[in-house]
Amino acid sequence: MTDPNHVILGTEVPMPVRIRSARCFVAGFSASASAVRHAIAARGDVDLKPLQIRPGRAVCMLVFVDYVDGDLGPYNEFGVCFLVEDPARDSTSRVGGLRSLISGDAHALIHELPVDGDFTLAAGRGIWGFPKVLADFDVDHGSSVKAGRVSQDGRLVADLTVRRGIRVPDASSETVLQAYSQLEGVTRRTPWRLTSTAGTRTRVGGAALRLGDHPIADELRRLQLSRRALISSSVADLSMTFEDAVVVS
Repeated sequence: MTDPNHVILGTEVPMPVRIRSARCFVAGFSASASAVRHAIAARGDVDLKPLQIRPGRAVCMLVFVDYVDGDLGPYNEFGVCFLVEDPARDSTSRVGGLRSLISGDAHALIHELPVDGDFTLAAGRGIWGFPKVLADFDVDHGSSVKAGRVSQDGRLVADLTVRRGIRVPDASSETVLQAYSQLEGVTRRTPWRLTSTAGTRTRVGGAALRLGDHPIADELRRLQLSRRALISSSVADLSMTFEDAVVVS
């Protein structure tokens, strides 16, 4: 069956949405599992469980993405994401969860998603239920040290730098991330297909994070993020597609 199209701000958006070129950098931090559970429960109607890498500690990923060429136009995005267990399974061991993550079978809740474009804001909320809000960005994807700063109404959310990592072979095989969203009490799941990546570098640690005085920054503090990043990565060019969302019951 062909996915239905959506009309956003008077423009028809064909499904799936295709991103032909984007670049990003990301840092993963350990976080309090109980704080992550509380943050998830405060917004959704489905019991998504944080993936724990050790007793009491979950994973929070912070990512800056520059969508260069795609169906929603060019825009910047900052994501606060929690790795979660597969709700279809009764339980996931820490070893099993990490093995799935390494193999590309990842599940992540997109908890915060500031962007700098009105159209992608409307599409993200209307099609997938992503919690997009408008914000201001100052991002450097071109230097060896990647740097991103996001703020809203003059209040800093986060300032993140990621140092140069070790080169990883380019990939052309498809990887599917199951992306969950929570908006107005409804939880949705969207298959997010990464179709190719180039210029990927990764390393242990390698990131520096500074939080500001914005409410999202306060929420990140409540997560009790680790002082050092677990891992950081950057990707010079990637393409992907976003399928339609389904409501998770």
